Amino acid sequence: MTERAPRRLAAVVSVDVVGYSRLMGLDEDGTIAALRAHRAALVDPTIGEHGGRIVKTMGDGLLLEYGSVVDATRCVIAIQEGMAERNRRIDPAERIVFRIGVNVGDIIVDGEDILGDGVNVAARLQEIAEPGGVALSHRAYEDVRDRLDAPFADGGEITLKNIARPVRVWRWPPPDASSAERVAISAAIDAAQSPRPADKPSIVVLPFRNISGDPEQEYFADGLTEDLITSISYWRSFPVIARNSSFAFKGQTVQPGQLAEELGVRYVLEGSIRKAGARIRVTAVLADAESGLELWAERFDRSFDDIFDLQDEITRKVAAATGYQLQQAEIARSAARSSEDATAWDLVAKGLPHFYEHTCETNGRARALFEQAVAAAPNYSDAWAHLAWAYGHDLMLGCVDDKTSVAEKGLEAGRRAIALDQNSALARLAMSSVHIWSGDIDAGLAEAKASLQLNPNDVRAAFAVGNRITLAGDIAEGLAIIEDALALNPRDPYRWHYFGYLSRGYLSLGEAERAADWARQAVQLRPDQAETHFRLALCYAHLGQIEAAREAIAHCDRLEPGFVARRKDWRPYPSEDRNAQLLGPLRENGLLWPDDG
Repeated sequence: MTERAPRRLAAVVSVDVVGYSRLMGLDEDGTIAALRAHRAALVDPTIGEHGGRIVKTMGDGLLLEYGSVVDATRCVIAIQEGMAERNRRIDPAERIVFRIGVNVGDIIVDGEDILGDGVNVAARLQEIAEPGGVALSHRAYEDVRDRLDAPFADGGEITLKNIARPVRVWRWPPPDASSAERVAISAAIDAAQSPRPADKPSIVVLPFRNISGDPEQEYFADGLTEDLITSISYWRSFPVIARNSSFAFKGQTVQPGQLAEELGVRYVLEGSIRKAGARIRVTAVLADAESGLELWAERFDRSFDDIFDLQDEITRKVAAATGYQLQQAEIARSAARSSEDATAWDLVAKGLPHFYEHTCETNGRARALFEQAVAAAPNYSDAWAHLAWAYGHDLMLGCVDDKTSVAEKGLEAGRRAIALDQNSALARLAMSSVHIWSGDIDAGLAEAKASLQLNPNDVRAAFAVGNRITLAGDIAEGLAIIEDALALNPRDPYRWHYFGYLSRGYLSLGEAERAADWARQAVQLRPDQAETHFRLALCYAHLGQIEAAREAIAHCDRLEPGFVARRKDWRPYPSEDRNAQLLGPLRENGLLWPDDG
């Protein structure tokens, strides 16, 4: 008589890595090392803490056994939540993402191994689980439903491969999970299935040359170069070649084309330092690596009093200017490419000129291009961030009637961008815009500050912080921040808009002449913008120049029909007293909505 193999009832868990073959194809050694690190730091300790046993490993998968399905389910949810947190610090294309199946059933014990229908069902559940999620059999769910504070969704009965009867499936997290949770899991899915956005431009910072004849200045030159590599890396849109690679060219004379070929870069930043007595001259040049054409150059002549303050000042100014110059160069480059050949990066760059035009019509064009970009590369954080920002502009410009719906779309896109890149200052800045223009000034200020912390060289973030403070806090403090940001990058193509912030702030402080000076500068830069003429009209009204104000208001509607009507309920400040003081002269003279008399 054949001896029967021992059996027992157990909770069985099957774990698998999503897209393991793709990851191994990209970087075999790196993928193996990453998986080992995740197991050592999170997976294996969590299994042990919850009383689980690793039955066996299968390349990229694990088979686990537990005496309690409650412990098993609690464990796998902890693993998935832990992996979501660990993956926030990892490039989306390189993330290890698990899918997990959980079943309760009768198993056959074969030494250390387990077999049988209970194991097979767990394996098939794992195959249908969402990346980053868990699929439970109905039998497992019945045991955990009242014992775990975790949301599950009924997935209905599903016919599983090689399983005789349909299995009712429950999923964690459910479709109505919180926005942040849903976005994080969607990001993981995209990271596993979508390619990187093609043609993302990179830059190399060559070691600055010491041409002063003073060997001691080598330390300053190398320190400045290292600081620039770090600071420019805050611009997440432009990958920066690592120090080891760039310093390999120290002391060499290389042509930009050679760097483009050897390092695969599109741009080169280089420079020199020259010290004479107590003075030092630093020159920085940004060039196109393929053509060798110079895109931007700056010279700094300073006293050599405090080397660290000097290094910080030059680093900030060069890093700030470089970020904007690279963006402008990419806009020009992408404009020349046909839509059929456009990558996700190109689509974003094509949308930016429309975005900066600052009208409802052009913002709609920009948004459409950003939507194409996220469709082409769903794991591209910058595309989602710009889409969120475009929704913020819709709110700011008064382009939509259903503000609640548009705000939610903007916040959802912003959350997606942040889930894909937690260190994206751009994503935080976009979220700030949506919050502020949907009426949540506190959240808008918090996001702007987070953006500035992530990239202190992004003057847009400094402007946002300054503007939010003028709206909700100390106006004088906010204006000082904006003026400092203008000094950091006086060539910012968007500065006409910031001139408007300064004009409004000084009006609220009762300094109408100073406000008018800023408004005139905005008009000089963008005479085609209704917004700049509206700001000037406000100043004229405060100065008592009513006819000039009337003409400026009329000019607004000539440039953008309906613009003045959309300003009828404009309330930039949360304080109604401030709003009344700001708009009072226009209202008192019947200029804000002429049709009302």
